Amino acid sequence: MKPTLVILAAGMGSRYGGVKQIDAVGAHGETLLDYGIYDAKRAGFGKVVFIIREDIEKDFKERLFDRISRNIEAEYVFQSGTSLLTDEQIELSKDRTKPWGTIHAVLCAKDAVHEPFCVINSDDYYGSEAFEIMAKHLSKLENDSTEHALVGYVLKNTMSLSGSVSRAVCTVKDGYLVSMKENTKIEYQGDKIISHLDGKDIELTGDEWVSMNFFGFSPKAFSSFEKFWNNFIEKNVTTAKGESYLPEGASAIVNDNEGKLKFYTTHEKWFGMTYSEDRENVKNELLKKTQEGYYPEQLWEK
Repeated sequence: MKPTLVILAAGMGSRYGGVKQIDAVGAHGETLLDYGIYDAKRAGFGKVVFIIREDIEKDFKERLFDRISRNIEAEYVFQSGTSLLTDEQIELSKDRTKPWGTIHAVLCAKDAVHEPFCVINSDDYYGSEAFEIMAKHLSKLENDSTEHALVGYVLKNTMSLSGSVSRAVCTVKDGYLVSMKENTKIEYQGDKIISHLDGKDIELTGDEWVSMNFFGFSPKAFSSFEKFWNNFIEKNVTTAKGESYLPEGASAIVNDNEGKLKFYTTHEKWFGMTYSEDRENVKNELLKKTQEGYYPEQLWEK
């Protein structure tokens, strides 16, 4: 059974200043996602499920989905502020405008995923090695397996010169994840890497292993995510900005003894669309990889 690729593409893009999921950065109008999906298909993934906002559906179909669906099985689902909420919860959170986070997003795709799956962000470049590693892992999983996985990156390979980044710093033992802590603001200060965490400035070495939201799960993970989400929304239904992060939900699987996360690694260098200033760098990096033969000049058939 070929695994499915689930793409988190419902973010607001507040730091980027636009709908970066469908911004053209390739020579023929390709988005950054085109390259990730190309890598995934080449590695053995058989289907793509996008999680998007309803307000970008028209542009999303025209600029990305229609092209992708001609080349690989694909569908999309919506994440909204009222998705998965009860009527009471909808009323209590009626003033909220921010999405509920990546655990919430993944749960919005539950009914579209029936096989082991990988989750990625829409605005990050991961490199073909990560998809090859994950496809190999997921292709061996049964649907009720508790042997989940993630691919970790070296922090210094994932930093942006344009501003701060959000990364989950990982603790690993014997090839398995022990814990992850979401650091929502890591940035350069001179030649130092500083995390602003819980009101403190913490200097990091840059050699830490971090999660880039490149996870692999069997469908059994959905039950763990539902428990995590229910606990989260019960405590945070009235908050304006609280989010249910996928790294924390994945950590809960380990902490609650509901499964393991095999920790794979790559030294691939990240680039992405966090800030508008990143766009030119992304275009240049993709052009360079195409010129080096990493990608064909034309990714997809017309």
